[in-house]
Amino acid sequence: MIVIDPASPVPPYEQLRAQLAAQIHDRALAVGTRLPTIRRLAADLGLAVNTVGRAYRQLEEAGLIETRGAAGSFVTAAGEQSREQAHQAAADYAAVITRLGIDSAEAVRIVQAALQSP
Repeated sequence: MIVIDPASPVPPYEQLRAQLAAQIHDRALAVGTRLPTIRRLAADLGLAVNTVGRAYRQLEEAGLIETRGAAGSFVTAAGEQSREQAHQAAADYAAVITRLGIDSAEAVRIVQAALQSP
């Protein structure tokens, strides 16, 4: 379920993009799932068609969905690939942290700071 908070400082397209991306990564939206049309989702959420279109374009640029013309937009396998890449990056990071002798609490703080910076 997608919920857009009109009072949020986060733009609606970003709220939508982030929620759909999270559902793809969490496997709530499985590979091959057909997403609602842009017009349908815009109507359901009370958003402008361009707002939903922007979110879909960003998801497509990230490789999480693909649009097949009139057939619609579908969840791609890239969500699984992204998860695998994240696991590999984490393993690589852990190896570097171990080699440098940095304790795990400090390693987590480094990651949190990196995630919060633009």
